Amino acid sequence: MPEFFTSLYQQFLTTTALEWIATLSGFLCVFLAARQNILNWPISIVSVSIYAYIFFQSKLYGDTVLQLYFLFTAFYGWYYWSTLNAHDTRPIQVFTIRQMFTTIFLTIALATIIGSSLRAFTDTDVPYVDGFCTAVSFVAQFLMTRKVLQNWLMWVVVDVLYIPLYIHKDLLLTAILYIAFAIIAWNGYRAWRLAYNKQHSNVE
Repeated sequence: MPEFFTSLYQQFLTTTALEWIATLSGFLCVFLAARQNILNWPISIVSVSIYAYIFFQSKLYGDTVLQLYFLFTAFYGWYYWSTLNAHDTRPIQVFTIRQMFTTIFLTIALATIIGSSLRAFTDTDVPYVDGFCTAVSFVAQFLMTRKVLQNWLMWVVVDVLYIPLYIHKDLLLTAILYIAFAIIAWNGYRAWRLAYNKQHSNVE
């Protein structure tokens, strides 16, 4: 056990400046997203651009492509959230049980395709883990741009799964960031749920 913590400490000492910038901006953008603050989108552009480079260097090719997708959705989310005037926000939506099961099925199918492709065409040593996390993140990010409440539950699951993956890839600071992400995601779900209940009570 002491050797494990020594290894983690050594990883922490060798964390690059780029990973620090990506980590801090990543934390800030998720923190702001949980509060429905539109500034989360421009800040996320900085974080995902840097992480695309970091993950490519770490042979996490699924995550690399995912960051490029995040870059696109950052611009889309920024536009979509800003289409109302400054005093309004896009209403939060909630999936039905049927929609949620459909989303889970499509996510698993996407994860299988990505994982199989990574195993066949890349030199990654974690094709299916990378593929699954990429697929869940892909779907969760789209749901966030559309302000679907359940996006936060998907983020809780995938953030927890990412922690051991990043430790395995010697990205300790990023692993710690994802512990924070999991906590923020859960709090984001609670906050959005309260906001959803409030917006519907006001309608009634």
